[in-house]
Amino acid sequence: MSLVSFARKRYTTKAYDATRQVDQTTIDELLELLRLAPSSVNSQPWHFVVASTAEGKARLAKGTQGVFAANQGKVLDASHVILICTLSELSDEHLATVLDQEGADGRFRDEAARTTQQNVRGGYVNLHREAGDTQHWMEQQAYLALGTLLLGAASLGLDATPMEGIDRNTLDRELGLADRGLRSLVMVSLGYRSDSDFNAALPKSRLPAERVFTHL
Repeated sequence: MSLVSFARKRYTTKAYDATRQVDQTTIDELLELLRLAPSSVNSQPWHFVVASTAEGKARLAKGTQGVFAANQGKVLDASHVILICTLSELSDEHLATVLDQEGADGRFRDEAARTTQQNVRGGYVNLHREAGDTQHWMEQQAYLALGTLLLGAASLGLDATPMEGIDRNTLDRELGLADRGLRSLVMVSLGYRSDSDFNAALPKSRLPAERVFTHL
């Protein structure tokens, strides 16, 4: 099946079959896709909280109370739920960790190449620090990971639901994210749709190509 076929097939699942679980091999492959997601200047300003147990999903479901209650079943009935988080600060320590990993993975032919990478990335980071939009920039990178996750899930035969309708402050407190230098951003349920999922039978709808593309 082509990549476009997966994109045409995937949709936002509204109800899950709580009796079906995703096997660990498939989850491991999906998590590796997340780890390999692209980010601006390879900044990787993210962390992923993965819930697979009833207890873990119940903790994440605390972020779907009150005005977000419509999303609670999508968390509790799913096989797995992933909370995508950003760093609360793009620190020099994190940047040094990324640089060291790049070195360990053999990306630098010599010390000059390492210094060039450090300076280029630092230059972009400083641009955002000076503009005061570093958090927004990190969130943009996390949404690149979200896109990777959704298309990857479809390619592996999984249903998925991205949810911005969550109480981030509640989740931050429940998981102690602030103490870990993290902030919750968006949550994704994964599993297999229920027969009661009305959205599964609806046709996909997107604006036509002539409306969304300009060819130069």
